[in-house]
This record gives sequence, C-alpha cells and structure tokens, in this order.
Amino acid sequence: MSRIVILSGSPSAQSGTDKVLRYAGEILQEDGVEVSFHSVRDFEAETLASANFKDARIGELVADIEAADGVIVGSPVYKASYTGILKAVLDLLPENILKNKVALPIMSGGSSGHVLAIDFTLKPLLGVLKGEVLQGVYVVDSQVDKTAVVPIRDAGLEERLRGQLAELVVAIGRREVRQTI
Repeated sequence: MSRIVILSGSPSAQSGTDKVLRYAGEILQEDGVEVSFHSVRDFEAETLASANFKDARIGELVADIEAADGVIVGSPVYKASYTGILKAVLDLLPENILKNKVALPIMSGGSSGHVLAIDFTLKPLLGVLKGEVLQGVYVVDSQVDKTAVVPIRDAGLEERLRGQLAELVVAIGRREVRQTI
C-alpha cells in the first residue's frame, strides 16, 4: 500500500486549501492509499521563528515524509507565492527529504491571475527538496464550497484533481518498480 503525506500551508483554520487537500486525501484513501495530514498550524510559532530543527512535531513530520512514497503540498497564494509559514516549515526539513518521492503541488487563489504561482514558486521549491514534481493543480477559490462534503463545484477542476491524484499514484508505482530492479 502506498503512503502519502499531505502538508497544508494555510494558516487559516477555515481554509479552502485545507478543504481541497482533505478531499484529495479522502479520494486517495478510497483507492486504498494510506494518508497522513499535517498543517502548518500544527507547529508553534517559536519553533518556526527560532528554526528549532529538534522540535518533536517537526520530527514527526520528517518521520512521516521519510516513510511516505509521495507528498502533496498545498498552499493558498499570498503575494504571488506560497505562504511564508509553509516556507518556514519546509526550511526545517532535511535538504533531500523528497528524494525518491513524488510530489504533487496544489495552490489556491482568489482568481486565475495567479495560476503561474504554482510553476514559478511551489514547484521549484519542491524540486530543491529533490522531489519528482508533478504538474500540480491550481484552484480558484470560487470553485470551492468550504461547507460541502464534496467541496469542488467545478467539473473541470474535479477532473484535473482526480487526474493528478491518479498520476501521483501511478508515478509512485513506477518508482517502486524501479527501486526493486
């Protein structure tokens, strides 16, 4: 069984980004994938501000990612990029934490005007951590209903999300085959 870690970079507890990421996790679980969810809200501000690499919660995140086959990292767009708090968390992870892992970036924003943020900010960051980075999914906030069980309002977005999740699982399978050869 494949294992995937989801990391939400949203500082808001009422986040559309979180809703989409949790929904993605549910889809994966229905397909037999083991999923663990982490949020930047799980970490104390002091841990991040002081760059405390030895924090127990950072250790738990590192252990989960090391044991995973893939990761999904999501963030709302803030000032044409991922959130600063997401960067602070990622800065505390080992340099090659995503080596031999497939990474799926997901970003959300108020309009399609920031669709390139995923390509110019989050994908390069995941690449620096040595992940095999997939195309990713950009979500416009108006496509998400935060109160619904199925939060995606747009059929095209639903199709893109499910397609990228399927690609994530297939890419993990390919990596597993290559590693056994």
